[in-house]
Amino acid sequence: MAPLGEKSLIERIRRRVRAGSAVVNGIGDDSAVLRVPAGHELLVTTDFTLENVHFRRQWHPPEVVGWRCLTRGLSDIAAMGGEPRAAFLSLALDGRTPQKWVNGFFDGLLEAASEFGLPLAGGDTAQSAGGIQADIVVVGSVPNGKAVLRSGARTADGVYVTGELGGSAAALAQLHTGKARPADYPRHFHPVARIAVGQWLQRRGLASGMIDISDGLSTDLEHICEESGVGAEIAGAAIPRARVGHRAQQVGLDLALHGGEDYELLFTSAKKIPAQVAGVPVTRIGRITRKRRMVLTEDDGARRTLEVRGWEHFKGN
Repeated sequence: MAPLGEKSLIERIRRRVRAGSAVVNGIGDDSAVLRVPAGHELLVTTDFTLENVHFRRQWHPPEVVGWRCLTRGLSDIAAMGGEPRAAFLSLALDGRTPQKWVNGFFDGLLEAASEFGLPLAGGDTAQSAGGIQADIVVVGSVPNGKAVLRSGARTADGVYVTGELGGSAAALAQLHTGKARPADYPRHFHPVARIAVGQWLQRRGLASGMIDISDGLSTDLEHICEESGVGAEIAGAAIPRARVGHRAQQVGLDLALHGGEDYELLFTSAKKIPAQVAGVPVTRIGRITRKRRMVLTEDDGARRTLEVRGWEHFKGN
């Protein structure tokens, strides 16, 4: 069964959406009307979810695609220390996409939205020439002047990560060679945006610079270093590596360094950081340096340049 016509599809979505406190007027007009909290600045982020780039129908159930689609945007808000206020979805479907798939996609997306009390306040629908294309926009807010930027890292700051790394990349590697059970690879099939962690750090002024790990630790650390005009030294042994598969085997260092889509937070701080924030483990993995290069210290003490081998579009990853 082909997807519903545009008008019917929008009406079906509208019936499922709950209004939020930030939404004065949502789906049904040319633009949504949002209420900005007094003394706050807006955060706006947008992320594509493209068939055969970010997901494959034979690998990812539609509920997983919808959940991950919104999580991508939520994770960006978390990395700024912000609070999500509203989401907007533009969805393009080809004529062969079953309505059952569309229903499942919205089940996953709206489940993720419900986790954070986030309203879907609008968007767009269109017919694509081929494949599924989803663009999520998430609007958030943060107190004036308090957004945590990538450019705030300073020499001698510690470098920290939340959770464990490499789990999503391990799932992709397994999917290329066989099947991967969602229960064995939760950071790939059901990632959780670290909203509470980001807000906790922001409210206490503990994070000097922050980014979410969507493209891989090496690439996202480079973003912080470039924006802040600094370098970094990382201890390979300190990086928390995910345990995956039914035997809970630890992933290799390469996946932890360069695998993306874990949606953990990478941040810098000159302050003392607890080992757990909002129920999420936090690990110090290195320090910021004045010299503008990234160095990895091996288990045996040997030092080498940390290569940047995370995800980059148009680079032929």
